[in-house]
Amino acid sequence: MPPRQEHNQRPRIRTLNDPPRLGEAGPPGRGHSDRRQHSAPRHNAASDRKFYKEGSLTGHEPHGHSKALKRDTVYYVPLGGLEEVGRNCSFFEYNDEIVIIDMGIQFPEEETPGVDWIIPNTKYLEKKKKNIRALLITHGHYDHFGAIPYVLERLGNPPIYGTRLIREIIQKRLSEMPNVPKMRFIEIKSHDKVKLSEHFTAEFFGVSHTVPDTTGVALHTPAGIMVHFADFRLDYDQEDTVQNLREFERLSGLGVHTLFLDSTNADFSGHSVSERTVEANLEASFREAKGRIILSTFSSMITRMAEIVKIAEKIGRKVVINGRSMKDNLEIARNLGYIKYKPGTLIQVEEINKYKDDKILILSTGAQGQENSGLMRIANSEHKHIHIKLGDTIMFSSSVIPGNERGVQTLKDNFTRQGAIVITNNDLDIHSSGHAPGDDLAMVAKICKPKFIIPIHGFYFKRAANIQNMKQIGIGKERIILMDNGQIAELGKNSVIITDKTVDAFYVMVDGLGVGDVQEVVLRDRRMLSQDGIFVVIAAVDSKTGQVKGSPDIISRGFIYLKESHELLAHTRHLVKRVVEESTNKMHPINYTHVRDNVRERLGSYLFQKTNRRPMVLPVIIEV
Repeated sequence: MPPRQEHNQRPRIRTLNDPPRLGEAGPPGRGHSDRRQHSAPRHNAASDRKFYKEGSLTGHEPHGHSKALKRDTVYYVPLGGLEEVGRNCSFFEYNDEIVIIDMGIQFPEEETPGVDWIIPNTKYLEKKKKNIRALLITHGHYDHFGAIPYVLERLGNPPIYGTRLIREIIQKRLSEMPNVPKMRFIEIKSHDKVKLSEHFTAEFFGVSHTVPDTTGVALHTPAGIMVHFADFRLDYDQEDTVQNLREFERLSGLGVHTLFLDSTNADFSGHSVSERTVEANLEASFREAKGRIILSTFSSMITRMAEIVKIAEKIGRKVVINGRSMKDNLEIARNLGYIKYKPGTLIQVEEINKYKDDKILILSTGAQGQENSGLMRIANSEHKHIHIKLGDTIMFSSSVIPGNERGVQTLKDNFTRQGAIVITNNDLDIHSSGHAPGDDLAMVAKICKPKFIIPIHGFYFKRAANIQNMKQIGIGKERIILMDNGQIAELGKNSVIITDKTVDAFYVMVDGLGVGDVQEVVLRDRRMLSQDGIFVVIAAVDSKTGQVKGSPDIISRGFIYLKESHELLAHTRHLVKRVVEESTNKMHPINYTHVRDNVRERLGSYLFQKTNRRPMVLPVIIEV
């Protein structure tokens, strides 16, 4: 294995105090004084905004109301992507014209148990769906387009602009969803200039990323040219010479009002690792591996997958694809000519045992440790055809999304215990991020010469890192605008002002076929169940006398083990019987809601006194 090159991206230690969030107003506290301190996670202001319904323009907006936006003014509103990884979505508005950029999903968090996806809140846009002139999709990653099936009809099925690769990927996704309208797609290419409406014109340009056909947008507005880079990086050759700066130089000639700058890696110094270096390291590692190679990456990293298939052909290994989304994307990319390989290079997973181990390369989804992914099923010996053998080489050719560290670590542990050799990007440069680090961002800003910079795509700390990045090229922090999701910025010809107005940007959860029907109260119940479990007590009550018939039944899940808690259960049954009969004494007719509430309150206090835990108590009173 070749030695690992010194990585250019290093965390920068900063002493800069984060400036206050403009216009930030947190919700009232939700804590309960009798609740154990560790039983519910602490929420900072950003966390509260995920679920809290603030007063905003999303509600009623009568004509002439003081909350209404001014006419003949350009506004910019981020709906997601500024306080999380994913859910990228923002829009520009001028009078009766709205242009949306991206509509992505976000992976669920620890605070959202059981949720499939989190999507942008489109309530404000739904109210003004007749004004939506375009939905621009910058590239084919789910965190930029994945929410389209869930919001397309709600937004009035606006025209979608994107490249042919985006068209095919979205169409495939829409075909899997029930009751979604047929999309109106307008295909664009780099350097196309499209008049979207009377006052908005979009000029598209290509940028480098991990998926082909990624496009930035220069949006011509009455206030000036707003340049949105999407996700991007700079290309370097193996001698660390930067390539293809012509697009940025051309933008400089247009006169840029504001750069909307990808900040995913803004807190790292240096520049991007060359993709040529990654290719060379992958090939060297492939040649050194004695057994099977199982390589995992994102299913949407089409450029990387094309490189891997090309290297596998070169060294005589057959490629097995493990993961439906990866198979779909490879098929789309091949049909469009982005990936080329010889017949017989790809084989079905059922054929894996027909070849020697040193002739097999398995390309799998699941590099983030997702519970039901292809890689996790292999690690847990749940895959029908692929089982880990001594000497297998497992390679993670991707970066870890914040929040997924534990799942990835579990994967690495499981593979190592089974005798596999695990290689990550920390051992060798086998992954180049699709996001430019701080020094590259400064280089781009220096070339483009914007009046203002609005950092996007990243947590607040990462976006604030651009204050230091831009200081080295003479851009003061007064020209760097740090926004939060839902804030409204007023864009003048020579100004960017964050107003005191907001739109709803709290989480909208997708759970199964339900969109937005999982509210904070549901998540709170799920978190409580995961922390202290559930305790169900069932009592039959004589409707005439109010007496409990027989002994109450008890069901416990995640709270106590019934077979080892006889004394507690005996006292609990006695307490329930006493509370019910006290509550029904001289009550005709019996108010069963009052009885249930009394049982819940008294039993909850008793269980907390005896166990220092608060399960969810569900009393069931049956009238007989």
